[in-house]
Amino acid sequence: MSTRFSGIKLGPPIEVFALSKAFADDPQETKVNLTVGAYRTNEGKPWVLPVVRKVEKALANDTLQNHEYLPVLGLDAFSRAATELLLGQNSATLLQGRAFGIQCLSGTGALRVGAEFLARTLGFDTFYYSSPTWENHKLVFINAGFKKGCEYRYWNPATRSIDIDGLLADLSDAPENAVVILHACAHNPTGCDPTPEQWAKIASVIESKRLFTFFDCAYQGFASGNLDQDAYAVRYFEKLGFEFLCAQSFAKNFGLYNERVGNLVVVMSDPKELIQTKSQLTLIVRGMYSNPPNHGARIVASVLTNPDLFQEWKEHIVTMAERIKGMRAGLYERLLKLGTPGTWEHIINQIGMFSYTGLNERQVEHLKDHYHIYVMRSGRINMCSLNEKNLDYVSQAIHDTIKKFPSVDENCA
Repeated sequence: MSTRFSGIKLGPPIEVFALSKAFADDPQETKVNLTVGAYRTNEGKPWVLPVVRKVEKALANDTLQNHEYLPVLGLDAFSRAATELLLGQNSATLLQGRAFGIQCLSGTGALRVGAEFLARTLGFDTFYYSSPTWENHKLVFINAGFKKGCEYRYWNPATRSIDIDGLLADLSDAPENAVVILHACAHNPTGCDPTPEQWAKIASVIESKRLFTFFDCAYQGFASGNLDQDAYAVRYFEKLGFEFLCAQSFAKNFGLYNERVGNLVVVMSDPKELIQTKSQLTLIVRGMYSNPPNHGARIVASVLTNPDLFQEWKEHIVTMAERIKGMRAGLYERLLKLGTPGTWEHIINQIGMFSYTGLNERQVEHLKDHYHIYVMRSGRINMCSLNEKNLDYVSQAIHDTIKKFPSVDENCA
């Protein structure tokens, strides 16, 4: 009997998951996984935030809780609190009824729902993403119906910082109505964010070229430890009167990785369009996954709407952010002490979970094969995976690898 499944091509492996599996299968006792984007304690363990544990216990004992379906657009208490967290209590668009949020399946789901709305309802067909960017951006937007994906320059390997001139030039060449994906804070994978002055230049080009902004906000509070500071770019665009979408994720800052808690924020100019917009988003969600899960959203809503729990959570995100900063300083200081070739100030100048180290593919391969240190081909590492037990080992391995396989330009170690 013939099969309909013959001739299917083998899809390429997803690098981060393939490396994690290789790490798990590696029998070597001394090994380090610097790939997966999840927080780890100084003991190298996942951390369930104490405030999350507290709320989960309360929910488990609440007899009013049940397992009924949520509405198509999710838990309203969650979306309202999440949107206010992003835009601020005194947000003009919120006060004027020109902004709202809908619960989605984490940041990825919010990107997909938003992208499908832009492509199928509003007719956008071209999107721009940074070079480099989170690897899933292109796939999500193409699958959502966009026809053309373009890159804009972002990373300057020579200076280990943002290529602001290239970025502005590429956006200036973009066609009208192109959608621009911007990382709200803690750019993934580089860890480099624009300064306020650079954000002003970016906003000016977007306005003059009549482009449309889609923020990806996966790290609010987790990046700097300050919720308001990490929301700067989004609030700046709001104050300038831009219409935009923003995908929020609560995977990192709440440690709710497997609960898929996300929010899609819509900011518009005319509140009269709100009902129609929600109706179209409802149809998109209904045809995609019907409605979102309850548990994680209720945890976040409980914390954000309770002053005591909210304060406790803010202390937790400071703990995570400060540990990451400490690992940055530790790696930087050790590489300097070893006299590792190249410049390493970018390690401490970058922000958030990831660092774009500048390691090339040959060096990354050597780290894996000889030291059992697993790093993305791009040289991106998760700073959370470093701790006091492995910092010396990783630093020495990087030093030895760069000495053995120096880059063509020693300023780009």
